Amino acid sequence: MTATGSILVIGATGTTGSRTTAQLVAAGHRVKAAGRRGAPLPGAEPVRFDWYDPTTFAAALGGADRVYLVPPLGDPEPATAMLPFLRQARAAGVRRAVLLSSSAIPEGGPAVGTVHQALPGLFDQWAVLRPSWFMQNFTGTHAHAHSIRAHGVIWTAAGNGRVGFVDADDIAAVAARALTDDQAPNSGLVLTGPEALGHDDIAGILTQVSGRPVVHRRLTYEQMRDRLAAEIPLEFAAMLAGMDRAIAEGAEDRTTDTVQRLTGRPPHGFRMVAERELVRDR
Repeated sequence: MTATGSILVIGATGTTGSRTTAQLVAAGHRVKAAGRRGAPLPGAEPVRFDWYDPTTFAAALGGADRVYLVPPLGDPEPATAMLPFLRQARAAGVRRAVLLSSSAIPEGGPAVGTVHQALPGLFDQWAVLRPSWFMQNFTGTHAHAHSIRAHGVIWTAAGNGRVGFVDADDIAAVAARALTDDQAPNSGLVLTGPEALGHDDIAGILTQVSGRPVVHRRLTYEQMRDRLAAEIPLEFAAMLAGMDRAIAEGAEDRTTDTVQRLTGRPPHGFRMVAERELVRDR
């Protein structure tokens, strides 16, 4: 894609936003790194942005012709905040939008699925990234990672279901290509790692890599919902627990070639990511 403006990365301090920003900067692109207090990341222009404060939209959009969209965290109806911004972005000259969604949420489905459905009508150049569950959920700041560090336990209602867990670095690599390639994907892209693993498999690999015992404890849907609801709104907790139940029923037991196809290299495996991130953090 011929670059005439900057790339606005919303959620630039987050798991995929920070990695996408770093990869774009390394490739020589001009990046505006957006966050509630600005996002002071190396090589990028920090800009203040808040989904719930429309007065921050214009400055964030100034000079941008492409945008990476990370929805507001924990909002069960993100379209309420996102669609007015997207209409303003189009009017301001943004030509390409790349949205972070989830493999568990179809076009037109709940939450960000509504934004997915609207995106092609707003932009001629677009992509919706639908990654499977992040490998970093077990090594970063997610609740799973906290319970692993504190108790050596992964709590889920996923049973024996398997997931094509994906590295956030691979998501960022696809995002960078979707934002900068001459031709936009103009499609939804399901992103996975190279193999589908159960949470027992994840616990076993973490035990081997970290040297500390990690186990997977199975909960019912109701138990998982109530456990999550102690920290987040009940509606959102029910949705997340429902995603675990869908995993138990086989909904995420798949792999795709999307990372290989868009980046030219295979996706990273979980053992490699665990070794990279856990050994680094010792």
